[in-house]
Amino acid sequence: MSRAEATKARILRAATEEFAAYGIAGARVDRIAKVAAANKNLIYVYFCNKDGLFDAVIDAHVGRGLAMVPFTPDDLPDYAGRLFDFYEKHPEVLRLATWHRLERGTAVERDPAVAGPARSDKLASLEAVQKERGGTPGFPPATLLTLVLAIASAWSPTNAASMPATTSPGSNLAHCRNAIMEAVRRLL
Repeated sequence: MSRAEATKARILRAATEEFAAYGIAGARVDRIAKVAAANKNLIYVYFCNKDGLFDAVIDAHVGRGLAMVPFTPDDLPDYAGRLFDFYEKHPEVLRLATWHRLERGTAVERDPAVAGPARSDKLASLEAVQKERGGTPGFPPATLLTLVLAIASAWSPTNAASMPATTSPGSNLAHCRNAIMEAVRRLL
């Protein structure tokens, strides 16, 4: 890795922490540069401005991150459980997606957390599974995917209705994961 690539990677790591904690408006380029041990001007050279840096962070963590969780349209409970695991290991992903929605006012069809070719592929896969199973009654694919994603993030810090899984009274990660999988089973 070249020196420039290493510096850019440090900037992205520092920006990820900063944006996840403070959003776009609250993030400070000075803090990002200090944590990254990089010259502040390099942020502008590599990313043009703070919005460009935020876009790079979103692309690196939200879009690519969710692609790391294989979609299994024929086993949505397991998919929801694996999403829960991913969110627990990478809480910054949902925080970044939430900041994106809040500060950019992004419509769901343009939201990097749930949109794009990956969403279209998931919807087509869900539709194919429904047809294969004789047109199972229930929710249309777009509604079903939205509900599964919401259930999988039930214990996320971005969900105002719940406490994190590790601090819920009487709960632990396994209990929360099992509850998510059972909720999706019942939804189906």
